[in-house]
Amino acid sequence: MPTLNDIRSTFLSFFERNDHCVVDSSPLVPRNDPTLMFTNSGMVQFKNCFTGVEHRDYSRATTSQKCVRAGGKHNDLDNVGYTARHHTFFEMLGNFSFGDYFKEQAIPYAWDLLTRDFGIDKSRLLVTVYHTDDEAAAIWKKYAGLSDDRIIRIASDDNFWSMGPTGPCGPCTEIFYDHGPEIWGGPPGSAEEDGDRFIEIWNLVFMQNERFEDGTMRALDMQSIDTGMGLERIGALLQGKHDNYDTDLMRALIEASAHATSADPDGPGRVHHRVIADHLRSTSFLIADGVMPSNEGRGYVLRRIMRRAMRHAHMLGAKDPVMHRLVPALVAQMGQAFPELGRAQPLIEETLRLEETRFKQTLERGLRLLDDELTGLPEGAALPGETAFRLYDTYGFPLDLTQDALREKGREVDTGGFDAAMAEQKAKARAAWAGSGEAVDQAVWFDIAEEVSATDFLGYDTEVSEAQVLAIVSDGKRVDALAEGCEGWVIFNQTPFYAESGGQVGDQGDLVGKDVAGFIYDTKKFPGGLFGHQFTPDGGRLTVGMSVRLEVRHARRSAIRANHSATHLLHEALRKALGDHVAQRGSLNAEDRLRFDFSHAKALSEAELARVEREVNAYIRQNAPVETRIMTPDDARALGAQALFGEKYGDEVRVVSMGIDEGSGKGTDGRTYSIELCGGTHVRRTGDIGVFVALGDSASSAGVRRIEALTGAAAFDYLDGHAARLGQVASELKAKPEDVPERVRSLMEERRALANEVVQLRRELAMAGGAGQGGGIETRDVGGVKFIAQVLSGVQGRDLPPLIDEMKARLGSGAVLLIADTGGKVAVAAGVTDDLIPRLSAVDLLRAAVVPLGGKGGGGRPDMAQGGGSDMTGAEAAIAAGTKVIEGVVTA
Repeated sequence: MPTLNDIRSTFLSFFERNDHCVVDSSPLVPRNDPTLMFTNSGMVQFKNCFTGVEHRDYSRATTSQKCVRAGGKHNDLDNVGYTARHHTFFEMLGNFSFGDYFKEQAIPYAWDLLTRDFGIDKSRLLVTVYHTDDEAAAIWKKYAGLSDDRIIRIASDDNFWSMGPTGPCGPCTEIFYDHGPEIWGGPPGSAEEDGDRFIEIWNLVFMQNERFEDGTMRALDMQSIDTGMGLERIGALLQGKHDNYDTDLMRALIEASAHATSADPDGPGRVHHRVIADHLRSTSFLIADGVMPSNEGRGYVLRRIMRRAMRHAHMLGAKDPVMHRLVPALVAQMGQAFPELGRAQPLIEETLRLEETRFKQTLERGLRLLDDELTGLPEGAALPGETAFRLYDTYGFPLDLTQDALREKGREVDTGGFDAAMAEQKAKARAAWAGSGEAVDQAVWFDIAEEVSATDFLGYDTEVSEAQVLAIVSDGKRVDALAEGCEGWVIFNQTPFYAESGGQVGDQGDLVGKDVAGFIYDTKKFPGGLFGHQFTPDGGRLTVGMSVRLEVRHARRSAIRANHSATHLLHEALRKALGDHVAQRGSLNAEDRLRFDFSHAKALSEAELARVEREVNAYIRQNAPVETRIMTPDDARALGAQALFGEKYGDEVRVVSMGIDEGSGKGTDGRTYSIELCGGTHVRRTGDIGVFVALGDSASSAGVRRIEALTGAAAFDYLDGHAARLGQVASELKAKPEDVPERVRSLMEERRALANEVVQLRRELAMAGGAGQGGGIETRDVGGVKFIAQVLSGVQGRDLPPLIDEMKARLGSGAVLLIADTGGKVAVAAGVTDDLIPRLSAVDLLRAAVVPLGGKGGGGRPDMAQGGGSDMTGAEAAIAAGTKVIEGVVTA
């Protein structure tokens, strides 16, 4: 009996032998189809190939595409576990032709693979064709030898595929397997077609037409093939099973669930095991593709699936979390075909364990509330919507989980009451927001948020995606379109653009659509989880409902990521160097620099700053992986994560860890260097930061210091500039760069010695009278007081006090007044020997002398005073004024 792994391999090998390129499955989060929440078919990743927008180096392809259907119009969640063929996760085998071969080869390929390679009995097969597709019917009749009664013509859309209301489309042919008359059901198109006797196993789409708005169609220039066959369904057939859950792969997961819960896989809990097995696959693959549980968008759908499985494990009697213990069984079954499972296994296990641990804390209380409410209800009455909303709002029970629990009791939920309670909560949120001081005209965002879902952010693992325009706001008002040159804020259903928050600036990039293009200048967050993109069309017209391609400017995003990750390393390095009192008080992570504010009372010394810089660079060189996890704020803090001061966190936070600390690190392993709560984008490995250069430390506010720094190319340019300037200095000094510090010290010592020598020479010259007008120092007698009044040149203001002291010593008793021309300004100093101070003050002498020199005031001590002026022509008048002061004192 072939295993599902064998069947997948056989399918891909068959088409590879027939010149098809084996293409890896694309991620479950579509990057090229904004209308889809998850990839739900094999053709999604080839959509642009079919329309001719994209051209690859092959025209034939084959894949085994992982798919999820658990939201939107493709939602099989409610049926999973209760039917034989419904899954949230499944594999779609397919072969594709992009303008290469068409019906005449696609049909023989399918027939040969099924009947030869898979060995299916030809007599058990029949097909459907679109009622007007005579060409396909003729090929089936000629090549497969099918009689007319086994080629069923279907007139409905079941056998006509289209990409949308307009665009590529074409007829289908579906292949059915007849399980025999012992099973109830009729062939497709009959009244009993919903029975299980005739099961569709493969669908071939002939993409041959283009449909226009008026309903008319024309033949496509490039006619293509798109096929899809569910691996689980064909697997059940080839293994002789009538139930997909009885195949080897699903059975292995069911038995792993039974072992973990100690419950019989085929006993009363059979449905529970089936739900767990299916949901284990969808949750694990979604986490491996970057989706994490949250309260919005894809993350919310993931959480719904996880919690549904966890409730079924609880119903099997599991007291402790079990989902994470089943991951190894899944990796063993599917890890070879999908290696991303093995790579993400630790993340998958930890995410499931943390989510189930948290959910179990509320599950029992929620179920008790549900039982209490049911006790007082009449038999068969619906659960009040307010109660279902309380379960959702207080305990995190999605509505469909409550409906699933009630389904087993034969009851329903009053969904109208639930919707009313939800609307009331939104109204309260709007009122609370309106009272927070926000601009009144921004209420437009709440109106939009009530109509559309929160923006799904894809930017953690991609910088390119397609998106659908949900709303446009220009000049504070909602509009239907933006014309060329008009600016507005655009809301998309999904985006790779990061919206400014947590210190990280918003992304910039390009928007390209049909007949429209332009640049996105900024991205910001608005109420209701909406991401606004500031956009001006350079050409064309952007309209609501349009599908466009968004691409973040890679170089700018990379630089921002490097700076953001560097702030985490910087934060921890500061804590290690200065103490645990260090806490973040703000940051800026832009493309050209980073700024980090932190609590600390005094400036960092050069040694401290150098230590911090060395430590950050050491962890950059370590090139350790940067890991992210989702958990509750309390769990994150218990893990040792640093939180942003004053920040409000929701029920779930993103925890970023980086660096391996061989000492006393953080985290449960005791080796993690940095753990922080952070919603920003980060490098994959610390080595991607490149290099870190701290520009300096300064005061930001009382008790808060600020470090500005550079990383990557900006840091390299900064260091390169330093090296160039050092080279220039070395050249001027005729020294090697490494000898420049010593050479500069030597020159500074020489300069100081020469300066001191000049000062001494000036003093000697002044004392000898050579620096004065008239060529000598004249001692005057003013009423018995010896008085030296001298005009000097070639000396500075700082030289005057020591000259005053020397002249007072020479006089023994007397007064001194020195006036120096310092080049545009006048310096004045006066001195009086101690014996004269009771009668004469140097301050009075100075203040009288500075007035003719254009000065005001001056000051000092009775024995020494200094001042200045601006007019050297008043020197003689100044000396005369000083003389009068002495005369006045003598005659008094």
